[in-house]
Amino acid sequence: MGKHAKSTQTLIWDRILQHGPGWPFTPASFVDLGTPAGVRLTLHRLKKSGTIRPIGRGLYDYPKQDPQLGALSPSADAVVQALKGRDAVRLQPTGAHAANLLGLSTQVPVRLVYQTDGRTRSLKLGKQVIQFRRTTPRNLATAGRTSGLVIQALRQLGKDAVTDDVIRHLDGKLSVADKAQLQADLAYAPQWMAPIFKKLAPPVATA
Repeated sequence: MGKHAKSTQTLIWDRILQHGPGWPFTPASFVDLGTPAGVRLTLHRLKKSGTIRPIGRGLYDYPKQDPQLGALSPSADAVVQALKGRDAVRLQPTGAHAANLLGLSTQVPVRLVYQTDGRTRSLKLGKQVIQFRRTTPRNLATAGRTSGLVIQALRQLGKDAVTDDVIRHLDGKLSVADKAQLQADLAYAPQWMAPIFKKLAPPVATA
């Protein structure tokens, strides 16, 4: 193995160790550490030695080990962030996952659904399934913002299930900036959400 390959391998392994067990990554996570061919070769060697494991196409992790359960699945959110960085796509949590992220549901869904401008596909992580569903640019206009999470969570609950308790919970959960963004993004929400957004308007500053 040449000097450059050794240097690339050392740098990649150092980065993996810095993040620690449980970190999911792609070749793009090391784009600054060597040539694409050098990165691929290093990951191939680490995979072949059993040091890292493949958990999807072009996706790996340095598995966290449990004394009884063995190698554990990485965090779904960490996997999503790794794929988002690699594929340069927008992602919006939807359904029960959005409701859970906002604390409107205590149940962690087995299927985590994201809207995306990338391709439709699924990834299985242990007992959980991450599903990416391609959607329209309009549906992704609020992706990455709390307003998008609120819109998707309210869609999941449905108009009749948005009680005063739900509104009080959101009122306490959202920052003033979040509430202002919610008003700015009203055009991207179903019409029935307008009265709810109005109740969540940021407080008016007094002189």
